Amino acid sequence: MISFVWSAKNKFWAGRGGSENYTAGQMRELQRRGIPTRLITIGLGEDDGRDGFPDLNFLALDTKEELAALDDTLVYVTYPLDVDTKRQSYAILHCPMQTCARPDPLFDLHGIDKTHILAPSKFAAKLWGTTLRMRPSRIPAVYPFAEPCFSEVERPERTDAKIKILFAGRLTPDKGIYTLLSALHMEGMQNMDYELTVTDAASDSSDGQLILPMLQANPLVNVIPARRTPQEMATLVAAHDIVLMPSSNIFWQEIFGIVSVEAQHAGSRVVASNAGGIPETDCGGLILVKPDDPQALASGIAKAAYLGPLTAAERMYACTKFTAAQSVDKLLAIMAADEQHNRAAHQIQLPLLQKQGSLVREQLDFAVNTISQFGSRLAGENERS
Repeated sequence: MISFVWSAKNKFWAGRGGSENYTAGQMRELQRRGIPTRLITIGLGEDDGRDGFPDLNFLALDTKEELAALDDTLVYVTYPLDVDTKRQSYAILHCPMQTCARPDPLFDLHGIDKTHILAPSKFAAKLWGTTLRMRPSRIPAVYPFAEPCFSEVERPERTDAKIKILFAGRLTPDKGIYTLLSALHMEGMQNMDYELTVTDAASDSSDGQLILPMLQANPLVNVIPARRTPQEMATLVAAHDIVLMPSSNIFWQEIFGIVSVEAQHAGSRVVASNAGGIPETDCGGLILVKPDDPQALASGIAKAAYLGPLTAAERMYACTKFTAAQSVDKLLAIMAADEQHNRAAHQIQLPLLQKQGSLVREQLDFAVNTISQFGSRLAGENERS
């Protein structure tokens, strides 16, 4: 049983973020292969977000200490927990250190020493390597992916020339929503016939409650409900020519950018910030622009509009990159290598212990004989005297 431990303090929300989509997608791929898997939440009870994932198995624990009794291979999501587990445990560090360290009752850096650390991108590995003073090469990258439905979805036929643009990121400053709104006033966008759609993802957050009314009042923006399932999201993306990821490089750094991969698999061209791990998401349809620069974003959108959505050949190539099968293959390969290494170490250690035991016995026998002989000599000398 491979169990993913949701160590974050928030619920495992559907349609909320990349970490949830990444984890759920890996679990679905494991299920397709017949490998038992489940998601473990801690301290949330059964109101932990499971309603949004009816196809996945959940287990709600009260405390992290209960993990020690499980015979599962544990994969911590977002950060590890300080628990002694029966088997080798793993942690996929989805978020940068400053995000994990925000007030969270379970966060403890001591847990890192007890797990095999993984990262969702080479950028993340480098970031955490610097934080933990480890070589990034010691932190394997297990990439996120697009669910199969993104490569399978049919793009609707279009009869109009209007450029359809989608922003499906969370309504938070770090996702670049303010940069996008500023870009709408740049010359490149003002001369373009477009339709901009924004989803209300995370509109219930403190940032989202401020941003959503502003978007709803903007005549240049069409706000729609966020999609909750991969299939719904794939259908939405496929109906657009361009998908935007103008993530800020000021508030934080994007670790990967799964929306970019999903959009390219669905045949949409992507305009995104050249920051963090986003450049690693290139499947052939990615246009990178200077982050936090409205003019650069507007120019990138204009370039994407000129190129149009991905051609059939470009989309076919994009769909060979960052698949669920590739991600799970990498995860299972790391686990298999660790198991083989531990088995080999045990096989080497056992004969060594046996050899050491023999040497100890020989030394003990020698010591006993020496003492016996010394005692006999001493007894003989006493008799003569």
